[in-house]
Amino acid sequence: MNSLQKNIALWLIISLIFVLLYHMFSQPKSPQETVIFSDFIAYVDQGQISEVTVQGDNITGKMKNGKKFKSFAPNDPSLIPLLKSKGVRITAKPEEESPWFVTVLVSWFPMLLLIGVWIFFMRQMQAGGGKAMAFGKSRARLMTDKTKKVTFSDVAGIDEAKAELEEVIEFLKDPKKFTRLGGRIPKGLLLVGPPGTGKTLLARAIAGEADVPFLSISGSDFVEMFVGVGASRVRDLFTQAKKNAPCIIFIDEIDAVGRHRGAGLGGGHDEREQTLNQLLVEMDGFESNEGVILVSATNRPDVLDPALLRPGRFDRQVVVPLPDVKGREMIFQVHARKTTLSEDVEFSILARGTPGASGADIENLVNEAILHASRAGKDKVELVDFDFARDKVLMGTERKSMVISDEEKKNTAYHESGHALIARLLPGSDPIHKVTIIPRGRALGLTQQLPVDEKHTYPKKFLLTNITILLGGRAAEELTLGDFTTGAGNDIERATNLARKMVCEWGMSSVMGPLSYGGKDEQIFLGREFATHKDYSEETAKRIDGEISAIVTGCYENAQKLLLENKDTLHRMANELLEKEVLNAAELDAIIGIPTAEAEREGKEEEPAHREA
Repeated sequence: MNSLQKNIALWLIISLIFVLLYHMFSQPKSPQETVIFSDFIAYVDQGQISEVTVQGDNITGKMKNGKKFKSFAPNDPSLIPLLKSKGVRITAKPEEESPWFVTVLVSWFPMLLLIGVWIFFMRQMQAGGGKAMAFGKSRARLMTDKTKKVTFSDVAGIDEAKAELEEVIEFLKDPKKFTRLGGRIPKGLLLVGPPGTGKTLLARAIAGEADVPFLSISGSDFVEMFVGVGASRVRDLFTQAKKNAPCIIFIDEIDAVGRHRGAGLGGGHDEREQTLNQLLVEMDGFESNEGVILVSATNRPDVLDPALLRPGRFDRQVVVPLPDVKGREMIFQVHARKTTLSEDVEFSILARGTPGASGADIENLVNEAILHASRAGKDKVELVDFDFARDKVLMGTERKSMVISDEEKKNTAYHESGHALIARLLPGSDPIHKVTIIPRGRALGLTQQLPVDEKHTYPKKFLLTNITILLGGRAAEELTLGDFTTGAGNDIERATNLARKMVCEWGMSSVMGPLSYGGKDEQIFLGREFATHKDYSEETAKRIDGEISAIVTGCYENAQKLLLENKDTLHRMANELLEKEVLNAAELDAIIGIPTAEAEREGKEEEPAHREA
């Protein structure tokens, strides 16, 4: 019986019970006076009774004045002759008995009610387990031919990961091709990558390409309040997989159950550890899981137990990175293929204008562009809609209704002008895309830079340039306003952290040398070190602080020098910002007065990242 049939049967039973109770307790009865037996005999002697009805020991009747009564009479043989002598009309009826099912229902109803309430609460404790005592059943969802398939045509931007998984697809289609020479397909594949890069989508595409059943479950679905339930669900999961072999088991966010053992400071009775132990046994136990491939995804491979990652369990780790510029272009094409686009939309331009964006970010950006075009009543999505969506996703929603005083607006204009002017004057910095003093998100103003080329490593000169740009806002405030504001707080924090990494992690200090200082913070709940330690002396700590201070201070002095040399340009840029509120790259170049030849050359290089709405 399915859930609908069960619900119908339950409501029918409840309705029947209510009908029976209604018939039992809601019989219409005329008002009657209860008379004790001695008074009843006295009324008979006085001749006041006209008629009676005898039913066992119960007597009902009517007096000559029309008043009705009832009484209870013992088994007295002299009663009937007395009534006859007084001329009372006598009616006799057999004693009334209740139906057998009513008697059974009344006697068993409390017990049945208690049993029903107990079953209800047991089902609630299982949180949708399906039926009573089904704690150990797996909650994996089986996706077959009836569900919508996802193939590699729906996945873009991760060609290397797709190529590495083609061997798995070939094995699922034709296992004998590999087993005839004694080969063994990897039992487990671990997809590792930042959030939003398409790990889950890639796993579904493997099942869609191989045309095999796909069991999907989350790592948190194994964990339960009862010890041993997770291990039972793991066993049931692999049992289902073997019945549907060849098939794919996909465990999303496996770090929820596969964390380093001992992380909770408990023993082997820990529920999560028992679940992990059972998973290890199933993946590398005595039984051969022929035709069953386990695919898992996580963005935290550093916290997984080493026994889970060894060959024979997760044989391969497939890295799913953030897409490069070509990958982003392909992802734009995938997500926009069902949309009517204008002729001015070029995916190569959009891809170069979204550095560091994941597949999920691009999908969200395309959707925001479609919504913006729909609100405007357009028939096609234009480039201006994509530019609006990009600014909204990367910088936040404009808060034009926010009340800002003229003094604060002036401070913000000089602050953002300082960032933009330093970024435009220093060679090697990322090009400016847009400068705005309209509040976006949590910021009162924003200077957005978009890189032209993909960067995977950063030279020291580029990092020092970034610190100088970050401190340009504070330097502009000091130079023009003669005061400081709290608006530079985040800039100073980022600049200090960047300088600390240069000294302590990347060995970019000539004073401290190519050494790494300070251990990583290991959390106790990851099962690593119980406390952090400082692996350098107090004297070294003073030198580190001095070197960080020297880097930040030197960059700040450089920013002050550049702004002082271009003070007039800074004032023009701030005044233009106060008037227009938003400046793009071309408008900034016009204010700064870049020579025509250089402007044309740089415009050609930066055009993809500077297309404006």
